[in-house]
Amino acid sequence: MKTPVLYIVIPCYNEEEALPITAARMGELLDDLTGKGLIAPESRVTLVDDGSRDKTWEVICALNEKDKRFEGVKLAHNAGHMNALWAGMSMVCEHCDALVTIDADLQDDVNAIYGFLEKYREGCDVVYGVRNSRRTDTAFKRSTAQGFYKLMKKLGVEMVYNAADYRLLSRRAVEALLQFGEVNMFLRGMVPLLGFKSAEVYYERGERVAGESKYPLKKMVAFAVEGITSFSNKPIRFVTLLGLICALLGVAMAVYVIVSLIGGHSVAGWASTIMSIWLLGGFQLIALGLIGEYVGKIYMETKRRPKFILEEYRK
Repeated sequence: MKTPVLYIVIPCYNEEEALPITAARMGELLDDLTGKGLIAPESRVTLVDDGSRDKTWEVICALNEKDKRFEGVKLAHNAGHMNALWAGMSMVCEHCDALVTIDADLQDDVNAIYGFLEKYREGCDVVYGVRNSRRTDTAFKRSTAQGFYKLMKKLGVEMVYNAADYRLLSRRAVEALLQFGEVNMFLRGMVPLLGFKSAEVYYERGERVAGESKYPLKKMVAFAVEGITSFSNKPIRFVTLLGLICALLGVAMAVYVIVSLIGGHSVAGWASTIMSIWLLGGFQLIALGLIGEYVGKIYMETKRRPKFILEEYRK
């Protein structure tokens, strides 16, 4: 196998503080990988500015002027993490033999890329970076994340446990992935659908090098909902089952009321009536909200809007 041209795609959103540290570490990594003959000298780092409001783009431009191994892709507006990754992959696919996606905060251990390349040389088109543990997470985040992966598995979604968006993809894997046409993207579920030979490389996750987390609780919940509704219709079936159970309970309650009336045991209790109304009303609202989530996705898909709008590409 020839020495591969590797591109490292890094989505950036308000990463002004972290980028200088990240770039220095990536420069060292490219030097070492190139010196050891693991990647070709044409390998690059592509920084995707996802509509940042700080000086992220200015930092990227300065890096590009200083070292041409750092490329910059500027999106015209904030398209979201998934779309920023998609934009980076779309721009570099034709120039590389393989690419790695990693976040700008460097919580993912860049040394795992050595393992990625080893698996790539063994013929793997997809190599997942998988966390050894979640010791750096809070108890709440650890329990909710693990619960999310378990829930996705029960819903029939094929995902790699404890794997995020840190992975290596061969060029043909990227080309196949870019054929997916949906607007509502969940890459952690889409990549396993490719079916190419894959492997896993385990690493220890660290702390952010600088700046603040771009995934507060609100975004984490939205991300989980996106993943669940993009890859499974089982929640809709669950609502149908829940409706059937409620209907059966209603029939049973009606029989109970009739029998009570015939037997002269009329039960005077507005509390039970009110509770039933609130319970059934709550189930109905949940069902409508869930159905609305799917209808909203259909609405967005039919618009066929572009996943991102490119403003500038600095090579």
